[in-house]
Amino acid sequence: MLGASAAQSGASAHEMRAAAVVGLLGGMAPDLDVLIRSSCDPLLFLEYHRQFTHALAFIPIGSLLVALVLYALFARRWLSFRKTWLYAALGYATHGVLDACTSYGTLLLWPFSDARIAWNLVSVIDPAFTLPVLLLAGWSVARRSRALAAFALAWAVAYPLLGMVQRERASAVGMEQALARGHQPLRLEAKPSFANILLWKIVYQAGDRFYVDTVRVGAGTRFYPGEAVPVLDARRHLAWLAPDSQQARDVERFRWFSDDYLAPHPQDPLQVIDMRFSMVPNQVDPLWAIRLDPRAHAGQHVEYLVARDAGNDKVRQFTRMLFGR
Repeated sequence: MLGASAAQSGASAHEMRAAAVVGLLGGMAPDLDVLIRSSCDPLLFLEYHRQFTHALAFIPIGSLLVALVLYALFARRWLSFRKTWLYAALGYATHGVLDACTSYGTLLLWPFSDARIAWNLVSVIDPAFTLPVLLLAGWSVARRSRALAAFALAWAVAYPLLGMVQRERASAVGMEQALARGHQPLRLEAKPSFANILLWKIVYQAGDRFYVDTVRVGAGTRFYPGEAVPVLDARRHLAWLAPDSQQARDVERFRWFSDDYLAPHPQDPLQVIDMRFSMVPNQVDPLWAIRLDPRAHAGQHVEYLVARDAGNDKVRQFTRMLFGR
């Protein structure tokens, strides 16, 4: 809906509804990259999701493709092609920038850089961000009001800025606790936990270990100590792995995707986990991982694993911390 609001902000009153639809669909279009996947290569979609379709440099091309389709389907009844392209571009432009505000990582500067930009300001799903934008954007369509569309855009800017303040407060507490343990973090990041900017996952590396903790940042702060695991050392943890095998190349692809936050799974030495995400933010319990097979042939890929069941116990632990208990 943010794409709809962006398009409405530049539309005249009689164009508002058509602009909203074009902007909405333009804002959704970058995620068509989820169709880039392979039954033979389980990591292909990790490489291409939030890749070129989300890049700033691709906005003119991506929005042109959207405009060509939408103009042919319906937009020509209300808009010129130039206006259709403009509103598609306004919607399309919101997507990559908004995704960069999350922790997942977005190739915003492709093709000039393959860095996955993640500003760690908001969760990928956060009702406190989404619902006001949705309500204001819908209301602006019904009322044909540019002012309401502007309010939606203002909230879309204000909420990540609040997230930035919260992230810095959580990072400061995380660093303070790391130093109190006698650690000198090589790197430390605070990431918003699921669907809120109150509860933050602290991930830092000290020596050859990763540490995860949780900080709740409300009127005050509260620290929840967590767990630690070794940093992945392929020569030690996967000593059997042939360096020229496809599985070894897949480990490096997963390393790039995870921004080098890789660790061996505490209970399964054949799994390599992404330390950045977990349902309970002070636990080493990954949302996704890869599993290797010592018996695999040289050209065989790893298996990609996703944890889909949060479980009642995890939900209770998460809720307890979210409400400061």
